[in-house]
Amino acid sequence: MKFPRILPKILLGFLIILLLQPVFIWYNYSQNVRLLEGEEYYVNIMYPFQAELVCDQHDVLKINGSLLQNESTNVNLRDPLMVQAVNLGKANLKITLFGKIPIRHLSVRVLPEMKLYPGGQSIGIKLRSEGVLVVGYNEVDGRYPARESGIKKGDSIIAINDVKVEGINQAAELISENGETGSTMTFKLKRDEKTFIKEVNPYFCPNTNSYRIGLFIRDTAAGVGTLTFYDPTTKKYGALGHVIVDIDTNTPIDISQGEIVKASIINIKEGRRGHPGEKTGVFIEQKDIIGSIYKNTDFGIFGTLEKIENKNDFNSSPIPIATANQVEIGPAKILTVLKGDKIEEYDVEIQKIVNKNTPSNKGFILNIIDEELIDATGGIIQGMSGSPVIQNGKIVGAITHVFVNEPTKGYGIFIEWMLLESGILEESDINKAS
Repeated sequence: MKFPRILPKILLGFLIILLLQPVFIWYNYSQNVRLLEGEEYYVNIMYPFQAELVCDQHDVLKINGSLLQNESTNVNLRDPLMVQAVNLGKANLKITLFGKIPIRHLSVRVLPEMKLYPGGQSIGIKLRSEGVLVVGYNEVDGRYPARESGIKKGDSIIAINDVKVEGINQAAELISENGETGSTMTFKLKRDEKTFIKEVNPYFCPNTNSYRIGLFIRDTAAGVGTLTFYDPTTKKYGALGHVIVDIDTNTPIDISQGEIVKASIINIKEGRRGHPGEKTGVFIEQKDIIGSIYKNTDFGIFGTLEKIENKNDFNSSPIPIATANQVEIGPAKILTVLKGDKIEEYDVEIQKIVNKNTPSNKGFILNIIDEELIDATGGIIQGMSGSPVIQNGKIVGAITHVFVNEPTKGYGIFIEWMLLESGILEESDINKAS
């Protein structure tokens, strides 16, 4: 006798869940999608109703194999919707239930097919920070003047007494000269993209016979990494796939200028559980400069170069890129250098797609399966960041991070995110539209 009383409540609850589901779908699936011409993208909603689909452009996309002739059409949400990119441009898709309840909003940009030279070359990286970087403290006659004034490790000193700071020698001279006057000095600092002023009183240091404020500072950084791609149209490149941080402060280096140079690998330190390995490379800072650096970001370093170096069978001509939607779990290849400047190809496996919708330098997980590479390096090592990942004849991304406790595994970044950060994708849109 109780069941009939409970049944309406169960049915009501089920109805509420059905009606609220589109709200959650909308919240989780309002997104931007980039497709190459001819690429297909499937929208899986799996909702037991028909819905209304509205597209603001009729000639950019096909829905389930057909161009939309009317402003809106009805679609069955039980089956996946196939969205196919047919022409360059941008289209907005809105799917609503009963014409009122939003289910999904897709902003789809159709990009031209793009071909890039894959990298793999080892490069020497030279960065000059904006101003000078504070990397530590030093006692001056029993005190720490700068630290007591609120200057922190990781701060950049960009001006002293309104004089722009361009190097450590200049900064030391300004501090010493002003210290002799006995006046308080003003330091213009940059921290987390914000600038502010701190006042510091220099103290005389008997050991150096000069006035000091108790800081260790640096104005340059150098290291070895791997080139990811080169675009022959814009002359732009991308490398590393992650930001360069200062080794002492662990903060990103805010660059004022930088160069990449030819590098040669002379030694490999094998990685093992808990101890990342590394490549040791040599380069001459003032010679063999092949490009400039204008950006140091979470997605890598970017700049311009005139031509790609060390072409071989693996990168003798440009190859297509893959968007994040095209990357699959399965076999792939990487290009990198283990000795000298010779680029070699090694087998890897993409094991998991972590996030293809939100820009990140941890978009997928890959595993090194090439026995020759494992024997030589133990897996992924420092200096291998930026090594391009090739799948189905396309550049899909680059190695970025190693799993410290499992060195054969690591993260990769989708090439799409690197191209967006470099500005190349936007420039390709403008060129096609003009």
